[in-house]
Amino acid sequence: MTTTLAPAEAWERLLEGNSRFVAGTPRHPNQDAQHRAALVGGQNPFAAFLGCSDSRVAAETLFDVGLGDLFTTRNAGHMVTESAVASIEFAVALLDVPLLIVLAHDSCGAVDAAVQSTAIDAEPLPPHIWKLIAPIVPAARRLLKERGGTSVADIDREAVGREHLRGTIAGLLESSEIISTAVAEGRLAIVGAKYRLTDGTAVPIAQVGLADTDIPSLSKEQK
Repeated sequence: MTTTLAPAEAWERLLEGNSRFVAGTPRHPNQDAQHRAALVGGQNPFAAFLGCSDSRVAAETLFDVGLGDLFTTRNAGHMVTESAVASIEFAVALLDVPLLIVLAHDSCGAVDAAVQSTAIDAEPLPPHIWKLIAPIVPAARRLLKERGGTSVADIDREAVGREHLRGTIAGLLESSEIISTAVAEGRLAIVGAKYRLTDGTAVPIAQVGLADTDIPSLSKEQK
């Protein structure tokens, strides 16, 4: 059971759904009892999703899709964990999804925790939380140094979030031969986008495996 969509077509379908969500005209597709019953025999998602566990960032809602459409993995800060990589590999190797969307968002608590932890007098975080968000800390420190800042207040959290988003994509490619090979062979594309809480728009920031013409809103400032 595989999808027939090309990577660019899968991205276009997500964009169309997000546009409906932003406009306040969602169709809520594939959420009826008949479709639910049709999925009992198997699933055929057209994209995989790695996003933050934040309660405001629900993939099926903001992309206006339904049951069986997305193979979804979420954790605080869309981190490259072993379970996240394994889940995405399952989607790529066994379900043949043509697209992986990695979604960051405004006001991310994981990013904020990483930034706050760079302060000399920062309170220690619980061990499991620290282990999860620690990979974001180098980006925060690097941006602070590059911009000549001297304190946590000087760190641009949104810039850290964008840097972390790019790092997540790089980490997935480095961590998984299955994912990197699928991208190299043109079977999979990855789009990193940032969800704006204020207006509901998923803005593309980075991509691997698609031509820039397939993502017209990918500006020079965002690359």
